[in-house]
Amino acid sequence: MTHIDSGAGLDPVHPVAPPSTGPAGLTRAEVAERVARGEVNDVPVRSSRSLGEIVRANVFTRFNAIIGVLWVVTLFVAPIQDSLFGFVILANTGIGIVQEWRAKKTLDSLAVIGEARPTVRRDGSAVRVPTSGIVLGDLVEIGPGDKIVVDGVCAEADGLEVDESLLTGEADPVVKHPGEQVMSGSFVVAGGGAFQATKVGREAYAAQLAEEASRFTLVHSELRSGISTILKYVTWMMVPAALGLVVTQLVVKSSDFKSSVARTIAGIIPMVPEGLVLLTSVAFAIGVVRLGRKQCLVQELPAIEGLARVDTVCLDKTGTLTEGGMDVTGLKPLDGADEGRVREVLAALGASDPRPNASLQAIIDAYPDGHSADVRPVSTLPFSSARKYSGAAFEEKDGKVAGWLLGAPDVLLAPDDPALAETGRLNEQGLRVLLLARAAHDLDGPDPARGARPVALVVLEQRLRPDAAKTLRYFADQDVQAKVISGDNAVSVGAVAHKLGLSGKAVDARRLPADPADLAKAVDRATVFGRVTPQQKREMVGALQSQGRTVAMTGDGVNDVLALKDADIGVSMGSGSEATRAVAQIVLLNNSFATLPSVVAEGRRVIGNITRVATLFLVKTVYSVLLALLVVCWQVEYPFLPRHLTLLSTLTIGVPAFFLALAPNTERARPHFVRRVMRYSIPGGLLAGVATFVTYLLARHHYTGADALAAETSAATLTLFLISMWVLAIIARPYTWWRLALVAAMGVAFLFVLTVPWLQDFFALRLVGNTMPWAAVGVAVVAAAALELVWRWVDRRFPV
Repeated sequence: MTHIDSGAGLDPVHPVAPPSTGPAGLTRAEVAERVARGEVNDVPVRSSRSLGEIVRANVFTRFNAIIGVLWVVTLFVAPIQDSLFGFVILANTGIGIVQEWRAKKTLDSLAVIGEARPTVRRDGSAVRVPTSGIVLGDLVEIGPGDKIVVDGVCAEADGLEVDESLLTGEADPVVKHPGEQVMSGSFVVAGGGAFQATKVGREAYAAQLAEEASRFTLVHSELRSGISTILKYVTWMMVPAALGLVVTQLVVKSSDFKSSVARTIAGIIPMVPEGLVLLTSVAFAIGVVRLGRKQCLVQELPAIEGLARVDTVCLDKTGTLTEGGMDVTGLKPLDGADEGRVREVLAALGASDPRPNASLQAIIDAYPDGHSADVRPVSTLPFSSARKYSGAAFEEKDGKVAGWLLGAPDVLLAPDDPALAETGRLNEQGLRVLLLARAAHDLDGPDPARGARPVALVVLEQRLRPDAAKTLRYFADQDVQAKVISGDNAVSVGAVAHKLGLSGKAVDARRLPADPADLAKAVDRATVFGRVTPQQKREMVGALQSQGRTVAMTGDGVNDVLALKDADIGVSMGSGSEATRAVAQIVLLNNSFATLPSVVAEGRRVIGNITRVATLFLVKTVYSVLLALLVVCWQVEYPFLPRHLTLLSTLTIGVPAFFLALAPNTERARPHFVRRVMRYSIPGGLLAGVATFVTYLLARHHYTGADALAAETSAATLTLFLISMWVLAIIARPYTWWRLALVAAMGVAFLFVLTVPWLQDFFALRLVGNTMPWAAVGVAVVAAAALELVWRWVDRRFPV
């Protein structure tokens, strides 16, 4: 062991190897040979779904199978206009495939931009390659924040500490020495080194765990799971209603066989909310494309929805509220220390770290002569977010070894040290302060910082992001709480937060209670937290979630990884560490915190609009099932042909729903999607079904003769259209000019059908006489008024 002169500092723990002694890595020929043998890291690209999978997912669905069979039957037994519903389904499916393919291309192109590019050593030189470019036997260099992308064996270690918590659940970093195994999925928290790849591609441990989990998916969200639940209920309702309708129309009634088949199919088709799944997929896909244009990579599609539901955003200060870089604005020697000597030591500390963090990089920029300093590093102590300081030992001119520590003053010094008073005054100005101290103990001891003698304060100024204050105001206006969680000094963090408009006293996380219940209360009360360890960040996210909060976590450093993974939505900066980008659901490739409101807005657009259009689709499903049951009970012909319901669905649901699903929407996302949709759909569908059947029965008593059924159908169609239009008018609120124009255009289109002779013949719609058409209008007006009253009563009686 190398000793330091009395009272001076620091024993070496991690010898610094000469740069030329490390392995040279593979040669180009060896790489080519391994590529030829297929020994490459060919893991699936995240968010990738092939065109074939997209086509299968959109074409081979349960409801497409039902509608497809019915369409084929209709083509044989009825005129072409009764088969229009099949062509609509073909168009819808095509739209879904095209939009999802666009989203896939956007995701894949952004994934390439944001992909980690590990450093490998080949022919003695360090080169950056794509993750898929690593081959078996490659020597991969790693440093703080780097994700270990393949399995391997440690070849070099300079204070290398690896966090394996994402694999093992153990939060404490593991010190790695040459010859020890490193596993893909872990990440470096301190130090650096290199490892030799022993398992690549699907052979690697993390790839085996995550291959399926990381593939492109449109599920696992409240919205889509809610729609799946609704479709399950619809299937249960459809089966008995459809069977009863088939028996009634084909057996009980002795009408023409082809007409009976057509009317039976007309009763079954509208029970299927086939466009609802399509529009949800399209809304998500278009959201991905829109966000992609803003350099926002959505690694999991439900994250768009998830961030819109967030009510608490936890922000790491450095890299999120402040820009990554810093500037040294002052140097304050303590106790008569020589400033020239302090500058020399700071320069040497900067030169001794091959992978400096932002603070040390600012020191390197301010004192760039480290490599020419007349000192030689013999050991280093890499920076760790957990201990909050780094160090190095240098051999000086006289051959003695002196040890130095650089880090947080309130961690390195005793609480009563007079140097902390000056630190506090600087922190109150929002400045970041580092302490340079002379070490008094060996680094391999239990507490290297104990007894350290303060030598100088290094004052750093952080650059606030120009858009941070505006973004925080946006979240405040949207009732989303922002909590700043930082590893920096609490006073300094509080000053920065105050500049950005966040009020409240900063809390030192070292004084937070350990009990989860008490921690939850403390985290709920305060807004700004300093001196938070990586494990505490994770615990604080869990404490907020235990109170029913939906939590988003933003960050860019390795100390944010655990919290990002546990949060409901993890948001990483594109310039952040590989580990943070790997676990985050959203990556802001432009490193702009101001992009988050766009993601929230996109999520709210999707949720709010799909809730609207789901109500439209399910009102149709409810009245279709009810009409089928009423027809079975009354033993009468089904009132509609397929062409009638295709026309109604297109004008009152299909076309309007497409515009409403893609329209701007800033409503706050609310939970309980299924309950909110069904509480409107069920009463709306029941009223529409009863009113339509009442008009049909009145028409059956009014009309007689050979053409009576056509006249009865026309009257019932008029009532159903008017009620459906009123449902659309309610759903379209609050009105804007384009929404009013949309509703009016649908009404004009139906009026066009009723008045143009060839359209009357094509759709078999001709209103006969004056009495029954006006009666149909009267029934629709009463039903519309009842619908207004019932929906308002539902709002009061069953609030969500």
